[in-house]
Amino acid sequence: MSVAALVPAPHALAGTRERRLLKPGWPLAVLYLGFPLWWALGLAQLIFFAMALAMAVILRRKGDLVVPRGFALWLLFLVWMFIGVFVTHAQAPDTVPGGGIGRVAGFAVWAGWYVAITVVMLYVVNTARELPTQRVVRLLAWMFVVTTGFGVLAMLAPTLEFRSPMELVLPRSLTSKNFVRTLVHPSLSSSSDFLGYVQPRPTAPFPYSNAWGNNIALYLPFFVLAWTGRDAGWRRRLAPLVLVAAVFPITFSLNRGLWISLGMAAAYAAFRLAVNGRYRALQALVAAVLVGGIVFVSSPLYDTLMLRVETPHSNDRRAGTAETVVSVTAQGSPVVGYGTTRTMQGSFSSLAGGETAQCHQCAAPPLGTQGFMWRLVLTTGFVGTLLCLAFYAHQFLRRARGPAPLDVAGCSVLLISVLCFFVYDSLGSAMFTTMVAVGLMARADLPDETPEVAS
Repeated sequence: MSVAALVPAPHALAGTRERRLLKPGWPLAVLYLGFPLWWALGLAQLIFFAMALAMAVILRRKGDLVVPRGFALWLLFLVWMFIGVFVTHAQAPDTVPGGGIGRVAGFAVWAGWYVAITVVMLYVVNTARELPTQRVVRLLAWMFVVTTGFGVLAMLAPTLEFRSPMELVLPRSLTSKNFVRTLVHPSLSSSSDFLGYVQPRPTAPFPYSNAWGNNIALYLPFFVLAWTGRDAGWRRRLAPLVLVAAVFPITFSLNRGLWISLGMAAAYAAFRLAVNGRYRALQALVAAVLVGGIVFVSSPLYDTLMLRVETPHSNDRRAGTAETVVSVTAQGSPVVGYGTTRTMQGSFSSLAGGETAQCHQCAAPPLGTQGFMWRLVLTTGFVGTLLCLAFYAHQFLRRARGPAPLDVAGCSVLLISVLCFFVYDSLGSAMFTTMVAVGLMARADLPDETPEVAS
C-alpha cells in the first residue's frame, strides 16, 4: 500500500453532519466554479486560502489521513522552509541591508501558500471515496475554459478594469502599494511594448500575464482529459471550439515559457500514448497538431510568435537574476538559504546603477523572483531545493509508466510545472493545481480505487 496513517481517529458525528449539509468536494467547487466571481470581488487570491482552511477542517474531522508515497520528502521540505524564518534577518552579499518585520510578513504569506497547497493535496487524496476523480478533473477543465474565455475577452476589450469591492474596503495605504493593488484590482490585460508596439497581454482571472500563461498550461491536460474522452458527452462537441479559441490569447500572451511547456507536454503525451498502444488517440493528437500547425503558420498569429521569439526581451534580466541568486546563496547561506527574497544593491552591471525615469528595466528585480526555481534556491538553500524537486521527481517517476489517461495527464502537469519553475513565479494558484494533480495520481494507490476518467 502506498499510503500511511498520520493523524488520530475522526470525529465521526461532525463528519456526518458536514456531509449532510454540503456535497463532498464543495471547497473545490466553490473555488473553481465561482472563480470569475471571486476575481470580480477582488478575492481571487484569498479564496485559495479560505478554501484550504475549509479543507483542513474537513480533514481534521475525517481523522486518519493517508498521504502519497514520498510525502516524507515534502514534509522534510516544509520543515526546511519554515527554518527559513530564523534567517530572514541575515544579510546576503551585495543586497540592501535591513528588512525588519516586512521580511517576516513576506515569509508568512509565502509559507501560507506552501501550507495551502499541501492541504489541497491531502484533501484530494483523502476524499477519493466520496469525491469522484472525474468531478475534480472536470473542475480543472472548467478553469481552462474560464481562463480561455478571459483571454479572449482581453483581446476584445483590453482596457477593461474596475475597482473591486475588496479594493474599496481595504485602506488606501494598502491599495496604493502596487503589489496589493495588482492582487485586488480586476483588469483583463496588461500592456507591453517590447515588440515595438503596444500589445495587450491577458492577465484575468489572475494578477499577471505570466500567471495567466502558467495556469492555462496546467489546466490544459485536464481539459483534454475531461472534454475529449468518450464519456465527455456534450463537452466533446465543444472541445475543438474552445481549443481554437485558446490559440489566440495563448499567442498574444507572448509567453515563451507557456509555448515551450505546451510543446514539451504534447511531445510527452504523444510518446506515452504510443508506448501505451493508444494509437487512435495518438493519431488524433498528431492530426490535430498538423492541421492546427498549418493553419497557424498561415495566419498572422505566426508573425506575432516569430517576432516575440526574435525579441529577447527580459532574457538578460532573467539570466542575471538566476546567476546572482545561485552565487549569493552559495557564498552566504547554501544550506538553508535566506528565508525570503532580497533586493540587490544597484544593478547587475554597477552598484551605482538602478531604475531611472527613462529606464525602468535598469533596476535589478528582487532576488528570488523571475522564476520559482530561484525563489527555492534563495529562500530554502540548495538542500531545500533538492528536497522539493525530489518530491516532484518521485511523483512523476512512480506514475510515468502508468497506462491510465489520468497518469498521462498528471505526469504532463508535473512536467509543465517544473519547466515553468524556471521562468514563472509558480507558488500560488499554479502550484495549487500541481498539487491537485499529485493528489489525484496518489488515488491510484488507494485500496479499491479505480481511475474514473476514461479515454
